[in-house]
Amino acid sequence: MKISVFGSGYVGLVQAAVLAEVGHDVICMDIDEQKVKQLQQGHVSIFEPGLASLVKENLEAKRLHFTHDEKLAVQHGQVLFIAVGTPSSEDGSADLRYVLSVGDAVARHREQPVILVEKSTVPVGTGDTLKAHIEKVLDGRALQFDIVSNPEFLKEGSAVTDCRRPDRIIIGCEREEVRDVMRDLYAPFNRNHDRIMFMDLRSAELTKYAANCMLATKISFINQIAELAEHLGPTSKRCAWASAPTLALATTSSTRAAVMAARASPRTCVR
Repeated sequence: MKISVFGSGYVGLVQAAVLAEVGHDVICMDIDEQKVKQLQQGHVSIFEPGLASLVKENLEAKRLHFTHDEKLAVQHGQVLFIAVGTPSSEDGSADLRYVLSVGDAVARHREQPVILVEKSTVPVGTGDTLKAHIEKVLDGRALQFDIVSNPEFLKEGSAVTDCRRPDRIIIGCEREEVRDVMRDLYAPFNRNHDRIMFMDLRSAELTKYAANCMLATKISFINQIAELAEHLGPTSKRCAWASAPTLALATTSSTRAAVMAARASPRTCVR
């Protein structure tokens, strides 16, 4: 399948490289021309185990390409992943200018039906905002397009593995035809058992925020248990490991983990 990924940051680059690895024809677009030139040469500035070699392998196999030409990227993919930055505005809300700029490009350059997939962490309702924005730019011109929410759940340090072997694939969309396309796209990651969870667009957008908040809550809880165990004696520390071994491991780098979990959570989650 032909796929375009907008944004070559942490999420976009991992997504593009892993999709290329399973055989998709992927173009990754970024507005930073210098960054694109480096990626075209196989130079990856993001430190993530396995990512640099994965990018190089798929560049050599000609399954992965990089460009700063938005028109080329818009016209290439049957599915367009939006993995651009959503920095916080002064009031704490998510700045969606880069997300909406992808919508601008689609409205200007696309003539064939297309699926736009939200990969960036965005407030609930962004899909509706993006749809209305594209329709406004189209100004009456007919274009079949669908908005999908497909949030990422990558952990720093294991992002490539998490993307290759996801524990769940959340897909929020409205039409059955779009479900079929997304199921085909993720078929290589869904063979042993069905990891895909379909839901409506807003529910998928909310799931990302809920997951971030749940992780932060779990980490806070296990840290409290560990602190209590410190006062009760060495043997009681085993309680933390026995009650939640995965989270107990996380306490060795709890500060970093909490920051990771809360990266998107403080921002306004409803638009």
